[in-house]
Amino acid sequence: MNACIVELKTRARIALKALRAGDDALVRRAAQVSGTRAYVPPDWQLRHALALVAQAVGFRHWEHARSVLGGEAHAGDDMGRFWHAPACETLLNHWFARYDEAAAFQQETPGATLLTYARQFVVVGADYLREIGVAPTLPEAAAERFDAVRQYGSDRWLQWCEARLRAPAATWVR
Repeated sequence: MNACIVELKTRARIALKALRAGDDALVRRAAQVSGTRAYVPPDWQLRHALALVAQAVGFRHWEHARSVLGGEAHAGDDMGRFWHAPACETLLNHWFARYDEAAAFQQETPGATLLTYARQFVVVGADYLREIGVAPTLPEAAAERFDAVRQYGSDRWLQWCEARLRAPAATWVR
C-alpha cells in the first residue's frame, strides 16, 4: 500500500467522524467534484466515507481510486479525473483520445506534461499544473517532462500523485 492510498484512508477515517457528527461538507464536496448526487446512508460506515473521499479526488468510488492510485490499472482503463481541476477548463490544452498521439505531441512541445483524464489524455503546460496545485509543490514540474502513462506506478508518478493530493481543496471543487 502506497502513501496515496494511506492518505485517502486517513482522510476517510477523519471524514467518518465528521459525518457521524452531522458535518455534510464532504458529501457536498464529493457531489460537486463527481457531478453526481452523493449517497447519504442512514448510518455512516467507513466504506461510505472511503467512497466519498474517492469521489472528492476525482474517482467514481473507492475501488476505482484504490486501483488507479495503487498502480493496478491497465492501459485503456478509466483513470478518473484526478489530474483535473475546474479552473483548467478555461485554459487552452491539447486533448487526445489516443496515447500515441498525445505522447508524440508532448515530445514536440517544450516543457509539456502528459496527464490522464478518464480514458483520454491531455498535454498541458505550467499554467495547468499551477491550477491543479502540483507546480508549487514540484517546482521542477514545468521544466521536466512528466508522462503519467509511461511513468505510471513509478516512484516519480507517486511523487506527483502525493503532490496532487496535497493541493488545496479549492482545486478539486467543480
